[in-house]
Formats: sequence, structure tokens, C-alpha cells
Amino acid sequence: MIEISNLSFRYREGAEPILYGIDLAIPDGSFVGITGAAGSGKSTLTYAFNGIIPHCYPGDFYGSVTIDGLDTCEASLTDISRLVGSVCQDIDSQMVSSVVEDEVLYGLENFGVPKDQVEGRIAEALEAMGISDLRHRGIAELSGGQKQKVAVASVIALKPRVLVLDEPTAELDPASSLAVFELLARYARENGTTVIVVEQKIALLSDFADMLLIVDGGKVRFQGAPAEVLEHSDELLEVGVNCPRSTSLVNRLRARGLVDAPAARNVDEAVGVCKRVLSGEGASA
Repeated sequence: MIEISNLSFRYREGAEPILYGIDLAIPDGSFVGITGAAGSGKSTLTYAFNGIIPHCYPGDFYGSVTIDGLDTCEASLTDISRLVGSVCQDIDSQMVSSVVEDEVLYGLENFGVPKDQVEGRIAEALEAMGISDLRHRGIAELSGGQKQKVAVASVIALKPRVLVLDEPTAELDPASSLAVFELLARYARENGTTVIVVEQKIALLSDFADMLLIVDGGKVRFQGAPAEVLEHSDELLEVGVNCPRSTSLVNRLRARGLVDAPAARNVDEAVGVCKRVLSGEGASA
């Protein structure tokens, strides 16, 4: 369980806090999507999960963040890293080795994983990300999507309770983005790992997340199941979050009383709603 209570944070060089009075409770095994406009504070919020604030960036930290009972202010960054694995937006800056196998091995050695477990951890992590065939390839030879999967494999080899990813598909095409999310969702489901993803593609988040958080001006403006959050498509647009057109269409049909249905997360759900409206079943469903 991740619990955040009245969290506020101001970077030392900042005139105003970047986060204000945030309260969150995230159950174990949840897939959480975080989005918001640029500068809204969503990346800083992830820094609270993995201890980067207050341990790496100095500033004024108020409130508390606990992960599995561990207070991130009182615990060392090393102890937090044993619970929380992180994948940053700039994948190349995260790579420390020239070969895929060595990249996964690096973290295992640093954390003192027993030698008799190392081979199994490497093989399991690569298989989980679907890249066993890349084990002996050079990092420089890989595509952006392949590097992303290697970065995730390097983290999950450490078996963290929580996995935090900051815009993991920012430089990927739609097919590669979908593949990364499918792998993350399957891994979370099979291992009970809590996955927290910052992502601009709200449609992608909505298809996979159990909980969606919309950050605006350093506050969590909306939180809940994706269908609940997407009901506020007009308000989301006002804070710089563009919902899919299919979502906005269904919301307009709902506002006019033409259909009684949850907000559509994708085109397929919107098509189903439109068929009901055209058949005269919408408002009575």
C-alpha cells in the first residue's frame, strides 16, 4: 500500500510549491496512470514515490509518503530502491552497460543478489519483457522500443514491490507503445506489482489503468477509475488534457440524455454506445 498524506513540495530554487496538499491511497497491485499538462507536477509526484524528493532534490517537503510502511523521508534511498524500481524518460541516460545481459546484471550485482539467483533473475526478466533473444545484443544496436524493454527488464529483475515509469512511450510509435503497456500490465497481474506510469497518451492509460490521476497546478484534480475520470472530458480539456474524440462524443450523448452509459475509453466502446443510441436503446439501458 502506498499512502500519501498532505504532501507539498517546493524546489529550493522555486518561488512556489510544485505540489500542494496531495492525499492518495494506492492499493497493492494497482496499475496507476498519471497525466496532466506540461509543468503540472506529475513527474515531481513520481519523485515522491521513489524518494528522489527529498533525498536528491533539496527543497521544502511537507506531509508524508509511506510505501509498505516505509517512510520515504526517514528511510535511505537504498532502502527505498529495494521497494521501488524506476525507469526514467531519458532511457539512454539510464543505460550503464554496452550489452543487454550486462545491463540487467548491473543492478543485481549492486544490490548484492546471491550469485545462485542471478542467472534465473536475468532470464526471467528478459522473458517477462519478451526480449530473451536480445540477451547478447549491444545496447547501441537496439531500437527505442527495445531499449525501453531492456530498461524495464533491468528494474524488474530486482523484483520491486512498486514500478514507476516516467513517460515510457514518449518516443515510441503506437504499436510499440501498446506492446510496452501490454507487457507491463501482464507483469503487474502475474506478480502483484504496483505499476505507476506517467504518460501523455490518456487513451492508452485508460485502457490499462485501474486508477487514473489528473494532475493540474500541483494538485490531483481528478482521481478514480478511468471511466469515472473521463466523464469530465470538458474540464480535462481546460487543464490541458485532451481526451479521445470517441470519449467526448459519448459524453455529449450522455449530457443530452440520449444514453445512460459510462464514459467511453476507446473507439470500440464508443461504437457500442452509438449503436445503442441509433437503435433507440441508449437512454433506457
